[in-house]
Amino acid sequence: MRDNSKRVGATAQPAPEKPQTLDFSTPTELVDLPSKGRFYPEAHPLYGQEVVEIKFMTAKDEDILTSPSFLKKGIAIDRLIQNVLLDSTIKVESLLSGDKAAIMLASRINGFGPEYRTMVSCSACSQATENVFNLSAVENYHGDDYEEFDVSDTGKGTYLIKTPRTKFDVEVRMLTSKDESIMIERMRSMNEKSETNTGYTDQLKMIIVSVDGVTARPLINKFAESLPMFDARYIRTAYSRLNPSPKMKQEFECPSCGQKKEVEIPMTVNFFWSDQ
Repeated sequence: MRDNSKRVGATAQPAPEKPQTLDFSTPTELVDLPSKGRFYPEAHPLYGQEVVEIKFMTAKDEDILTSPSFLKKGIAIDRLIQNVLLDSTIKVESLLSGDKAAIMLASRINGFGPEYRTMVSCSACSQATENVFNLSAVENYHGDDYEEFDVSDTGKGTYLIKTPRTKFDVEVRMLTSKDESIMIERMRSMNEKSETNTGYTDQLKMIIVSVDGVTARPLINKFAESLPMFDARYIRTAYSRLNPSPKMKQEFECPSCGQKKEVEIPMTVNFFWSDQ
């Protein structure tokens, strides 16, 4: 066989270049839902589902959290959660508030780690001190500790609460992210106009589905406005025990006065940027 490589003017042919590829998939994780999918309508993707799959936070998600436009509109967190949900048919506004909090918590941990440094003001001496919360120690509460209240499960994603003094059967539902956004916007508007805060009444109007079987919205709204304070507080307290969500409280010890107390872990945009 002729060796052409030894011929005058012959040059060795370079090996063909391999096409450059980068096969990379964003890691995902399964997040336990506090609601276990119990309060979603049958048509919802999370109906009866105990977990939801989310993507780990990426550089794109950091852009979302620092977007001046999103921050000004107060939608940065919602855009982030929508982006990390693997199933795009799940809309963030339809998430139950507790499930949304669980997804937010998991995203914070996989993006920045479980250590969360933030300022806490002591309720005893008012001294503000930096505290470190361990987010990995947060557990889900499934809304199953309400024996001290006169409550019955309707079996259709709602509960009946018997008011202790007026003896009404008040049917309540769990609030969604959209419901909470509406209430927050209403409170912001009232503050700007220096109007009376109606947050407690607005919450009652939102959670009440029926009263003694009556579902007419104008009548329910009037009921919420006229209900004696004792019964209104009873409904709100019972609702807080029925509502599944992460247990976002951890012990804080004030270095100034020594008081030990459980405090609520704040969850704002700063929740993601406390170490930056």
